[in-house]
Amino acid sequence: MEPMKNGLAEPAIKRIAQTFSSIFDFDQAQFEQLAKSDLESLELKARLMHFIKALHVCLPDDFEKAAVLLAQVPKVWAELDEQYQRNALSGFAAWPIIDYVSVYGTEHPEISLNLLKILTPLFSAEFAIRPFIQQYPQLCLSYFEIWVKDTNEHVRRLVSEGTRPLLPWGIRLTQFVIDPSPNLGLLDTLKNDPSLYVRRSVANHLNDIAKHDPELVINICTEWQQSADEKTLWLIKHACRGLIKAGHPKVFKLFGYTQSPELTLSALRLESLVVQQGGDLTFEFDVQSNANSPQQLVIDYKLHFMRANGQHNIKVFKLKNLHMAAMQAVQLSKTHSFKPITTRKYYSGTHKIEIMVNGITRQSCEFELAD
Repeated sequence: MEPMKNGLAEPAIKRIAQTFSSIFDFDQAQFEQLAKSDLESLELKARLMHFIKALHVCLPDDFEKAAVLLAQVPKVWAELDEQYQRNALSGFAAWPIIDYVSVYGTEHPEISLNLLKILTPLFSAEFAIRPFIQQYPQLCLSYFEIWVKDTNEHVRRLVSEGTRPLLPWGIRLTQFVIDPSPNLGLLDTLKNDPSLYVRRSVANHLNDIAKHDPELVINICTEWQQSADEKTLWLIKHACRGLIKAGHPKVFKLFGYTQSPELTLSALRLESLVVQQGGDLTFEFDVQSNANSPQQLVIDYKLHFMRANGQHNIKVFKLKNLHMAAMQAVQLSKTHSFKPITTRKYYSGTHKIEIMVNGITRQSCEFELAD
């Protein structure tokens, strides 16, 4: 997988420079020189700030004047679209332009909020809007109450995603961790949004809340479920995925899963108790229903990964949603890859696997990851 920092590399520099050169007398050569300087030594977030600082040298010092130019970017961006190859990282080029607003526009909240609404379709202003939420919560809320009805799905999603308490890579919005209630009306409006892009964001927002207030999320989802269509039912289930993995007892009833399943699990059978770095862990086990009626089960597996400090990091993976008939027996198997990935580094040592049924561990086994 290509490193995400490559989204902010020379093609992004050229596109930003060409965009602003089409808008005003922009010093393209100076910007490119500044942006390329020491770029290879920087990781993604450092590159973002590096680009923003380079832009600041080449844009007007007066933010109000800069905002007029920034507002013209989307039209030019679209006109230049065909000149640039599209890939999974090409959208990153717009990120510094959007986050420029959060760095230099915080003293001009109304200008900045209107500007972020204009710019968010280019990449997403979900990171840039968070300092404004922290400093001007009531003003932002007044904008969000209008934006949830906007015709553009990117603007509507900005409301649900930008206000997420625990947005990955974003500033933690501690006020919403403590009290998420200011956002609940906004999420309620967006729960039936025609765009999956928006509904997924609503689900992720609720999943954030569930990490600190699971009862609140279960109550919200229970209420929404009463009049939910198929799309909203998907949203509810996606919102509760963390609670299902964690085995919260009330969430299984919400989805019709058996609260106290009657079953027996065989011991885990591992293809090998020693897995080589880059290899696979293959395991299987048997499930025997002991009930005289059907049961609905969620079967996951939990891996305890060895960390560099000798401690373990735990992650739960989906295995199977299972409808079991009375007294039915089922054999399940799975292969988990230990090939290197950009988001996880594997360390040799003792690991552990657990099989969970409706959130409760039923079987476990240790194995070694070897160099």
